[in-house]
Amino acid sequence: MIELKYDEKGLIPAIIQDYQTKEVLMLAYMNQESFEKTLETKRTWFYSRSRQKLWNKGETSGNYQEVVNISYDCDEDTLLIEVIQQGSACHTGNKSCFYRTITELEEKIKHEIIYNVFETIKDRKENPKDESYTNYLFKEGIDKILKKVGEESSEIIIAAKNTDKKELVFEISDMIYHVLVLMVEKGVEIEDIKRELTERFTRNE
Repeated sequence: MIELKYDEKGLIPAIIQDYQTKEVLMLAYMNQESFEKTLETKRTWFYSRSRQKLWNKGETSGNYQEVVNISYDCDEDTLLIEVIQQGSACHTGNKSCFYRTITELEEKIKHEIIYNVFETIKDRKENPKDESYTNYLFKEGIDKILKKVGEESSEIIIAAKNTDKKELVFEISDMIYHVLVLMVEKGVEIEDIKRELTERFTRNE
C-alpha cells in the first residue's frame, strides 16, 4: 500500500468529488484508521478535528458517499476521492459544500447547466419540496411523466413549423427538462447517455 504522508496530527486532507459530474462536494480530513475503514467499507469515513473522533458520512442523514476511486497527489499528502453521492453532501442541504461563489464564469455555468438541472431534479425526488412541479410529476408517476414527454414532442413539431425560433427553443427546453425527469424516474444517468453516444460516434467515425 502507498505510504501516504500524514501531517503532524496524523491527518491528511481528502477532497471529495462527484464521480459523474466531477463537481467538488466537500473537503474533510482522514487519519489512517478512517482511511482504512473507507477502503474496507467502500464508503467515506473521516476524522472530526472538533469532536476528535471518526465519523461515517451519511450515518445520521442517510446521505452516504459510495467510493468509486481514490487518487493521491504528487506529494502523497492529499487524497482525491470520487464518490457517488446519495442526497446532499453539505449539511445545509446543498449538493456541494462549495455552493457559494466569489467569481463565476458565465461559460462554466452554460457548460454545466444540464448537469445542474439533472442534479436538482434528483434532489427533488430524494428531498421533496412543497409546490414543486417536479415533485408533482414524481407523485403522479410514470404515466404522467410519459404523457408530458409526448405533449412536449408534439409542441416541438408545431413550433418547428412556425418561424419563431424563440418558441422552438422554449419547447425544446421543456422537452429536455421532462426527459431528464423521466431519466431520474427510471434511474438513467447522464453518463449512461454520454457512453451510448460515444460508442455510436466511435463506430461511425
